[in-house]
Amino acid sequence: MTRFLTSGDAENACALLAHLMPDIAAPTAFATLIDHPGTFVAGAHAGGDLIAMATLHLMPNMTQGGRPYGVIENVVTHPDHRGKGHMRGVMAHLHRQAWQANAYKIMLMTGRDTGAKGFYEKLGYSADQKHGMQIRQVPPRTTQSK
Repeated sequence: MTRFLTSGDAENACALLAHLMPDIAAPTAFATLIDHPGTFVAGAHAGGDLIAMATLHLMPNMTQGGRPYGVIENVVTHPDHRGKGHMRGVMAHLHRQAWQANAYKIMLMTGRDTGAKGFYEKLGYSADQKHGMQIRQVPPRTTQSK
């Protein structure tokens, strides 16, 4: 089952995010995230456990007739549940939300060494038109072992 997460999912969300990065905020910070206007966190559950999740931020915009754009971040599936289609459902849930909000595009960045590029390409994402760049204040994460 895929649904938008609530503050009651904070502990499980933090436990799942720990598979993505080691420095997760306290569960109390989860309410700040999901209460932020234009932010949606979708998760897939199996057997009552949160096994996959991702965050969509819809951003106000002045171009494209004022239509918003989406940014997807913190995409993670529990290692025991990867490759079983759970994240495909989470992403579809977030895509529907963005399109219902009349977003003109959804962007995301993926690490070069995570093996996720092919997954995103199968969902329709492309790097043909834009070149992603970033500047960081913290070191980039290292690939987590499976």
